[in-house]
Amino acid sequence: MSGTRTRRPRADAQRNYERILEAADAAFREQGTGASLEGIARQAGVAIGTLYGHFPNRRALAAALLRERHATLFESAEEPPEQGMPLAAIARWMGAVAVHAAAYRGLAALLMEGLGDEASELHEACERMAAITESLLSTARDAGAVRDEVTAADIHALMNAAAWLREQVPSTQAEHLLRLMVAGLRPGGEDPRQEA
Repeated sequence: MSGTRTRRPRADAQRNYERILEAADAAFREQGTGASLEGIARQAGVAIGTLYGHFPNRRALAAALLRERHATLFESAEEPPEQGMPLAAIARWMGAVAVHAAAYRGLAALLMEGLGDEASELHEACERMAAITESLLSTARDAGAVRDEVTAADIHALMNAAAWLREQVPSTQAEHLLRLMVAGLRPGGEDPRQEA
């Protein structure tokens, strides 16, 4: 035969994969991303070796759980920004990322690590988030809608803070605090440390 066939996973291996993902989703929702992998394997009814056979580490498990969520997040970023409202586009993106990163306690930290670690299974998705942020910031900067000193790293830090806040306070308060963060990006604000 000239070509090689891609073998489909055996039915029991596919069932194990799906059970592990279900158990991990439940554990991460309840205990955060630091949940015991042994506990997840037990809940899924598989040996820990089976879990590691599918997911060599915690990041690989998180990446599999987030695959569909990442796709939805990136689709939302493709919506064209309203004409003349580049700061509103940044605010919408920051809110979407904060909600995404707050899906599991500790996820925001995993995503930040993934951005700086090329070996991370989360790196590609984090790079895409960074590229979207950079593009939105560039548009806002060109329009004079943000302070000159604002960087993409600043926005990432604020999104992380917004995700952490969503874990700590009611969503209405978290959204209010995000609006205050976005307002601080506008040019013309005085640095209170400069006051005499």
